[in-house]
Amino acid sequence: MSGDTCLTTTLCPAVGPKPKTCSFKVGSLGNKYVRLNVGGSLYYTTVQVLTRHDTMLKAMFSGRMEVLTDKEGWILIDRCGKHFGTILNYLRDDTIALPKHRQEIKELMAEAKYYLIQGLVDMCQAALQDKKDLYEPVCSIPIITSPKEEERLIESSMKPVVKLLYNRSNNKYSYTSNSDDNLLKNIELFDKLSLRFNGRVLFIKDVIGDEICCWSFYGQGRKLAEVCCTSIVYATEKKQTKVEFPEARIYEETLNVLLYETPRVPDNSLLEATSRSRSQASHSEDDEGFELRDRVRRIHVKRYSTYDDRQLGH
Repeated sequence: MSGDTCLTTTLCPAVGPKPKTCSFKVGSLGNKYVRLNVGGSLYYTTVQVLTRHDTMLKAMFSGRMEVLTDKEGWILIDRCGKHFGTILNYLRDDTIALPKHRQEIKELMAEAKYYLIQGLVDMCQAALQDKKDLYEPVCSIPIITSPKEEERLIESSMKPVVKLLYNRSNNKYSYTSNSDDNLLKNIELFDKLSLRFNGRVLFIKDVIGDEICCWSFYGQGRKLAEVCCTSIVYATEKKQTKVEFPEARIYEETLNVLLYETPRVPDNSLLEATSRSRSQASHSEDDEGFELRDRVRRIHVKRYSTYDDRQLGH
């Protein structure tokens, strides 16, 4: 066995005689092995390795601090032994391969701080920062917890805002067969739009409102449009709630709020959509559109119908 090899063995805690204290001096032990019991894990190493750097371990094994030993001569260190082998490797080589997972790097950094190994602490901090930058979320979606929070978010946002309110428990009737699927489709569309436009639009989720499924669109702090996706269906002497999925209308209103960006950023899909609508509209319709900009466009899919969209056999 070479002089810098360590051997780890996990031991179960055992009840024994009270540990005794002793002192070590570099001159007396030199390169001889010392046996360490770190939280139940056993290690072999030399005093030369333990005293290479100005750390707590050097203070322990250079005679400046008393150390505890058991009856068999194992030096006791009351710390978790999971990362002590990595600590020894750093003391030998001044560098190590850090763990891949953030949690293990944090654990290793905590041990390095305890033993006052500043170089290893710096390595861990740099690795954690790199991993943070690597896994920075693409977009963050606030979830409304109160009306005041919603109001503050919308008023303080420099971007247009798209809010999806969904709360299935608001319904007092049974749902039609396609309602659950359509509710999921609304949520999936919200996620897709938030990924595509997250740099230009603030997307908000609301799970405390009174509606079952409703989209709201805001620009420059004021509400521009609303798309309510629920309707009432009369079928077999009872009322049922139907959830719609007006995908085209939702996408159109999302493109419309991009017109309220500050500063405005060119978007090919937006230019194409708006140019097509202008070419198909008459001058009178354009004038009417300018007047409607000062009003909230509420597109309610709610309607009373005797249509039953349930499949046969349901």
